[in-house]
Amino acid sequence: MATDGLHENQTLASLKSEAESLKGKLEEERAKLHDVELHQVAERVEALGQFVMKTRRTLKGHGNKVLCMDWCKDKRRIVSSSQDGKVIVWDSFTTNKEHAVTMPCTWVMACAYAPSGCAIACGGLDNKCSVYPLTFDKNENMAAKKKSVAMHTNYLSACSFTNSDMQILTASGDGTCALWDVESGQLLQSFHGHGADVLCLDLAPSETGNTFVSGGCDKKAMVWDMRSGQCVQAFETHESDINSVRYYPSGDAFASGSDDATCRLYDLRADREVAIYSKESIIFGASSVDFSLSGRLLFAGYNDYTINVWDVLKGSRVSILFGHENRVSTLRVSPDGTAFCSGSWDHTLRVREQLFYFTVCVRGEVIGLLKAETEGNVSWAVSARRSSNFSSMATEGMSCLGR
Repeated sequence: MATDGLHENQTLASLKSEAESLKGKLEEERAKLHDVELHQVAERVEALGQFVMKTRRTLKGHGNKVLCMDWCKDKRRIVSSSQDGKVIVWDSFTTNKEHAVTMPCTWVMACAYAPSGCAIACGGLDNKCSVYPLTFDKNENMAAKKKSVAMHTNYLSACSFTNSDMQILTASGDGTCALWDVESGQLLQSFHGHGADVLCLDLAPSETGNTFVSGGCDKKAMVWDMRSGQCVQAFETHESDINSVRYYPSGDAFASGSDDATCRLYDLRADREVAIYSKESIIFGASSVDFSLSGRLLFAGYNDYTINVWDVLKGSRVSILFGHENRVSTLRVSPDGTAFCSGSWDHTLRVREQLFYFTVCVRGEVIGLLKAETEGNVSWAVSARRSSNFSSMATEGMSCLGR
């Protein structure tokens, strides 16, 4: 028996050695493709103009740290979850609370809106993913219609509906991700490969939606095939926990934010990291990332209470957004790209929109800068140095957050 055990240990050691050798060869092949940096390719791309954002709404109602939020497809409603055990559905236009659910546990670390807007999913330290149908009947008890869809052996860290209300992806502290059928609660596929807690996931932005990316405490970002349950790509360049991952709008790349105080961009076609977004002055971890609608901007929330806005192509920081009084734990750009919402440990969520700047020209001469603000569907000019004889106006700003 002892001989058998020794033989098994030797076989395992041999397999580990072979795996490390293959990893080394893969890195060598990746290095051959690393002929130029992204910012070098983008040298001739026009720099972004002045970028300023204004807080339009502050959503107050949680009694403790806001941990997660998600937009509804209607571009108006927001769901948020908190350490206080509450899940709240907000009207971001009016700041009214439309629904509130009290969970059986604190630290509700995950929440998501269904694509139809008719349900929300949430979970946390209860190890479950619960789905609540939304109704505007005040006499109807939402908790009575709750479905416990997913059951992990450790806390639920993230959840996301697929392209329909019928399936949901979950990530957990048990080191796995899983795909579930919402109606029956049946496990459809499990994804094993992370060596520690899985902290985040994001579904590929395609009609088929057959892949997703996950990140965790093992410093790995892994791309999965939902049909086979296999990891198809893995990236290990971060030096600490990966807190957030987000696909590029085209689906050809994804960004990650980590406790190592960096955000990184990975190109799936080149199978390698192509950009790092960091500065020596940034020493706190990145907790959440998301792209603008065009993909030109990367928004990153940090533990030092700030949100940094990065030029994806040039790798430079174009703006720092302040306002929160504690670490920024979550942020998401709205589906139409006109605003984004951030949640913080200061118990609040903030909805921000961009201020647009226009260069005003008369007969080819720049005579002033005009600032315009937008709220809802109404736009108006608020300042200009001169307002007569305008022959042309050349935009220096960006519509739809960088588009």
